[in-house]
Amino acid sequence: MSRFSLGVTIPNAQNITVRELCDMRSGLFEGYDTPQFDKMDFKATTHLDSREIIRWAVAQKPYFPPNKEYKYTNTNYLILGVIIESLTHDTVKNQITKRLIEPFGLTHTSYPTTQAMPDPWAHGYALDKQKNWEDVSNTIPVSLMGSAGCMISDMADIRTWIMAYVGGKVSKPATYKQLMNVIPTGDGNLAFGLALGESAGWYGYTGGLPGYNTADYYFPANHTFVVAWVPLQAHDPQPGVANTIFHDIARIMTPNNVPFQMTAGKSGL
Repeated sequence: MSRFSLGVTIPNAQNITVRELCDMRSGLFEGYDTPQFDKMDFKATTHLDSREIIRWAVAQKPYFPPNKEYKYTNTNYLILGVIIESLTHDTVKNQITKRLIEPFGLTHTSYPTTQAMPDPWAHGYALDKQKNWEDVSNTIPVSLMGSAGCMISDMADIRTWIMAYVGGKVSKPATYKQLMNVIPTGDGNLAFGLALGESAGWYGYTGGLPGYNTADYYFPANHTFVVAWVPLQAHDPQPGVANTIFHDIARIMTPNNVPFQMTAGKSGL
């Protein structure tokens, strides 16, 4: 990774590969769990460069040496976004639009640069301190998410995308072979590789931010897919509300391939 001009110094970069970033095996600290992040008073208009969040993350002690374990951290995705911009001399937004959104006809998908949402759109909710529901839509600035999850879409487009991505329509054969070469995470029947999760033959992953939680999975053995979206971000029941819905549907649809068979005491995310 040290050969890229990133505009931010990453300790031990010479021993961290792009593959390890994609596999969530870099060991780098989660940028959204840093003291600096916790102290920020975020507003919808807040603008924060991804490099700043990366700086906060790499100032913390890594979880482990590169490629020793698995740990999902958004820092990896933020660095991958900076690498994309360094190599292409273009924005992540433009690269995703030109290479993926337009060629696959994802007409309701975009990489936003403002808080504006296309109508109609689903609002997200959370419980306040008095256990009353409140609308928390658009409380997270898009610059905060960046290449770690700054995307808008609908369920029809996500169905198209997950089937194309897992089905090998997006990559060349050699890359697709590597994409499907997922690595066990060490927790139950979960595996992960090249930004793709796998469990019991189901491929995809989950996503979340305040007010929203999604789970998008495809089972290529019999061309089955599940797209579960919830206007609430909640980690309980484990492994997250959207993944729990997906798990319960999948165990009916594919009883011999039940995803998220967890190690006791772990979350699976």
